[in-house]
Amino acid sequence: MLPTEQQLVALILLFLVFFLVFGLISKKNFFSHVTPSLIIVCLLFFIKATENYLNINFIRFGIFPKSLDGLKGILFMPFIHSGLKHLINNAIPILILGSALKFFYREIYKEIFIWSWLISGIWLWTIGRPSFHIGASGVVYALASFLFFSGIIRKNNKLISVSLFVVFIYGGMIWGLFPIIESISWEGHVSGAIAGLFLAFWFKNDGPQKMQYYYEIEEEIEKYNDSIRNYFLTPKFELNHALSCP
Repeated sequence: MLPTEQQLVALILLFLVFFLVFGLISKKNFFSHVTPSLIIVCLLFFIKATENYLNINFIRFGIFPKSLDGLKGILFMPFIHSGLKHLINNAIPILILGSALKFFYREIYKEIFIWSWLISGIWLWTIGRPSFHIGASGVVYALASFLFFSGIIRKNNKLISVSLFVVFIYGGMIWGLFPIIESISWEGHVSGAIAGLFLAFWFKNDGPQKMQYYYEIEEEIEKYNDSIRNYFLTPKFELNHALSCP
């Protein structure tokens, strides 16, 4: 089922607004931050186009939980979608959240993306219902969860603003964590959200850290100077050895 015209207009508008805001923030090397996610999104559309052109589907390459044959879906599941609407619903968040990840966590974005992909898939294979699970929504939830919790954990004002952005744009995703609609893999959403939270803690000491202001740095220097001063002013007791003559 194709999206309605109103939905398409809203999605395209959100896409354009994001590119505009992101371009104003980055100013230089804008496309270097977008390119990795854009490549993945193009690949998703290419696979769907291939399915439509050959009149086949790749559902059998999704995750089938607790099945050895279903393990291959950990790698292939995010590439497979049931239709255009399903694909668009995942492609735009991947482009937005993936680009934000690249921009704000450029030192570790590759590790975060790869581990989000693998961990969400492994946990889904462990807890999912006995059916084929397809789509990149697990990765989407992992990225959203990581961006939200990482900013809070690091106590970095810039990253906290990213957390608030995620809540504002994708706060409604929380309903996807509950088994409301039987045909939706809520287990994949939960697996992704937990994976993002886990990675936020695991990589908390890597990448951007809390910004130290001038007065905070001065306090650290003063503490260091006090420790040096105390060391040299503290009396030192030495044991004097008396030499005795035979």
